Amino acid sequence: MKKIVISTGGGDAPGLNAVIYAVVRSCYRRGWEVYGSKSGYKGLLDMDELLRLEIADVDEIYSMGGTVIGSTNKGDPFNMPVKNLAGETQVVDVSDRIVQNFTRMGFDCHIAIGGDGSLEIARKFADKGMPVIGVPKTIDNDLEATDRTFGFDTAVATATEALDKLHSTAKSHDRVMVVEVMGRDAGWIALYSGISGGADVILMPEIPFDMDKVCGKIMDNALHEKDYAIVVVAEGATAMGGEVISKGRGEIGRSEVLLGGIGEWVASEIRQRTEKDTRSLVLGHLQRGGSPTTFDRLLAMRFGAAAVRLVEKGIFGHMVALASSQMTSVPLEDAVKSRKKVNMQSDKVLTARDIGICLGD
Repeated sequence: MKKIVISTGGGDAPGLNAVIYAVVRSCYRRGWEVYGSKSGYKGLLDMDELLRLEIADVDEIYSMGGTVIGSTNKGDPFNMPVKNLAGETQVVDVSDRIVQNFTRMGFDCHIAIGGDGSLEIARKFADKGMPVIGVPKTIDNDLEATDRTFGFDTAVATATEALDKLHSTAKSHDRVMVVEVMGRDAGWIALYSGISGGADVILMPEIPFDMDKVCGKIMDNALHEKDYAIVVVAEGATAMGGEVISKGRGEIGRSEVLLGGIGEWVASEIRQRTEKDTRSLVLGHLQRGGSPTTFDRLLAMRFGAAAVRLVEKGIFGHMVALASSQMTSVPLEDAVKSRKKVNMQSDKVLTARDIGICLGD
């Protein structure tokens, strides 16, 4: 009998529960035990936060958003913010304690579900000797080693539905609607939803944009008797010669920039330059919520089942991945080596240009 522990780290994404569902059912068919570590690594720090997962515990969770074992983007065990007796916050490394608890509990493998940050943590634990298998999760679709990540398709569907609804209100008031979507420094959500949602302008981190070109496209609409426009902006997009607009940095122990605000900046520029009624909207965490689409649900289950097959084969230190519609695996160090950006020669980009969408260049 083997004992498996699962963790979900980083931002939540539709499909997390489907992975858990597939892992638990696949394990119990083999006669193995499965535990969930609550809120990332919290369960491996505090034994009371470990949850035994039975078949009944995961029944029908595959269609639910979120994660039944909780997640966190503040729980890096190698840089854990803790308060000392004086009430001051210090950053400490508690990774050795987690490895000791993992061994003490008799676990055979840790299945870590997460994006680049969580998988980098998993890689560090693999370097410490912990048998680890990664499962790629991010709505941003920016992991280079896999063709797709679960959560992305649902986020795009949510953004596209929002754009569909904004067309009617924009047209009714002859407005320009600027919609800020997630994606960090990759433009996948903006590109896919912008094309599918009939946007006039799509601004992505991969293409520094020229506001004159953006406003020129909006004014050109009026020449074709279209007095409104839809502009989709990825949160990491930047103007030519400009800097990334952000809300500052994360908490102690975390180095990432908190993106946000580019949508309102673009709306303000359009308002001033064109004198058109312009409003901005930030979709934010709506893109993370709700039930996963059929594609994400199936992909998540495939990832979960594939992870268990790797455990069975004794292949650790790898991440399951989708390559040419097939399940495969790649070493964790390759999985987190680089971020996947939109290829400017891809057919999606060419499609956007061919149908008259302005990309800001």
